[in-house]
Amino acid sequence: MSVFLNYNGKLVNADEPLLKVDNRAFRFGDSLFETIRVMNGQSLFLNDHIARLLKGVGLLKMDVSPQYTTDFFLNQIAELIKANNITEGGRIRITVFRNGEGFYTPKDNSTSYVIEVSSIPENEYILNQKGFNIDIFSEVKKQQNPMSTIKSGNALLYVLAGVHKVKQQLDDCVVMNAKGDVIESINSNIFAVKNGVLYTPPVSEGCVDGVLRKKIIEVAFKNRIAVYEINLAQSVLLSADELFLTNVISGLRWVGAYKNKRYFNNTSKALTDKLNEYISKKAD
Repeated sequence: MSVFLNYNGKLVNADEPLLKVDNRAFRFGDSLFETIRVMNGQSLFLNDHIARLLKGVGLLKMDVSPQYTTDFFLNQIAELIKANNITEGGRIRITVFRNGEGFYTPKDNSTSYVIEVSSIPENEYILNQKGFNIDIFSEVKKQQNPMSTIKSGNALLYVLAGVHKVKQQLDDCVVMNAKGDVIESINSNIFAVKNGVLYTPPVSEGCVDGVLRKKIIEVAFKNRIAVYEINLAQSVLLSADELFLTNVISGLRWVGAYKNKRYFNNTSKALTDKLNEYISKKAD
């Protein structure tokens, strides 16, 4: 956990109380966030994260502070990483919330932010040794709209899917949209592999516009691996040779079992290696 947080540009002790009970993020989920991977003490893919953050701020009709630029957050994050003495792997979370008082209707659309950082043991992406056991979470479906692409503070769908995962003794759950198509898991985008070709739902189907999703597609193209963004019916999961999940903190997580189906992990292994090579070259 962090020793220090960054609250609106000031380093504060992580144990210090910051928010009042009338905070809109607490009362209404009136917030959004980004989670960012750290390797070698440096934040990864920051341009993509800040672009998605600013898109979300606009979608939520918050006032965009002119200081919210990639360079601004790069400096704020670097200072926090240094203060917490993180020199290798880590995880950053930026949370932006609306300040305004009021009930559902805010009196003010200005924003504040909190940046947290914590260390993690891995300093590169490492594929899971044991394949994940997954299943469908069908109790609540995700609606397709512009806000479904961002990470908002209203995450009850994923919380309920997480409760279901624990009760069913699963490693993850697959979330569906209103049409019943597979779009993502609790905290990751999803890819199916068939005959060496990657298939993943388009963002328009309701999945989060994942930063690592974008990087995997880029790495696949660079290595002449075809990628198709198509609707994933549940039957596609059963016909696939491989399934893997992607998020920017954990990297790729290969699926070993879905219902009675068992999967290989050759593609996820190769892509994990290629992704680490891609990051290494970008750092040079």
